[in-house]
Amino acid sequence: MTWRTCFRAPAILAATMFSTASFAAEIEHQTDYSIALAGLPVARASFHTELEKNRYTISGTLHSAGLVDIIKRTSGQTRVSGVVGRDQLRATSYSMSYRSGSKARAISVTFRNGNVVRARMEPKRTPLPKNWVPVTHRDLRNVLDPLSGLIIPAKARVCPNTLPIFDGESRLDIQLSPKGTRPFRTRGFEGEAIVCGVRFVPRAGYRKGREDVEYLRRLNTMEIWFAKADAVEVYAPVYVRIPTKLGPVTVSATRFGG
Repeated sequence: MTWRTCFRAPAILAATMFSTASFAAEIEHQTDYSIALAGLPVARASFHTELEKNRYTISGTLHSAGLVDIIKRTSGQTRVSGVVGRDQLRATSYSMSYRSGSKARAISVTFRNGNVVRARMEPKRTPLPKNWVPVTHRDLRNVLDPLSGLIIPAKARVCPNTLPIFDGESRLDIQLSPKGTRPFRTRGFEGEAIVCGVRFVPRAGYRKGREDVEYLRRLNTMEIWFAKADAVEVYAPVYVRIPTKLGPVTVSATRFGG
């Protein structure tokens, strides 16, 4: 596993760092995360949520921290807007941009009723490798964005569940399976978290046989913990653990609803 993979893994998991947000009528909400590799801090993330009536907006930032002399300096911004539905949050627009060292990329996606109507990535990945699995029109139907896709209404089942995600380039499924509950405590929350096992299933928009993708596809020991925001009746991730050859990548909420 490479340092790039360590940052890519939580991003592949529907940008878990980008999706934990609470919702209530006409509110503003701040959520913070700490990201570590083998117990050593490597990044911080902060997210601001605004909700007015049935429309929501989440904006977030990610910055490398800690081991800046060993890894490439990394930063990213993300934003999603959409409508709060009865069973899911449905995005209308999603964007993400990041820079790692000298490399940079920007992605934007427009949704309508759960279907992708426009997706753009700059710079484009050209030429596509021969082992590239292309995204078809069928792959772009009835999908969730990787930001609000992990916000689960309290009346819906958290796990087992399968989340169909499109992140602007790749189409994947996140399969959640029940693993009980665990106590979790952070600023703004103290209580039981629902623990789900996670399986990563690539569908399209990736290079077949790529080492980091195949590693995640075979991995069956990933976990994601969901906490309930009682005031707004949703579950959202507060902890993620992804084993790697360099040690576990963990994403932990340092502030949740406080």
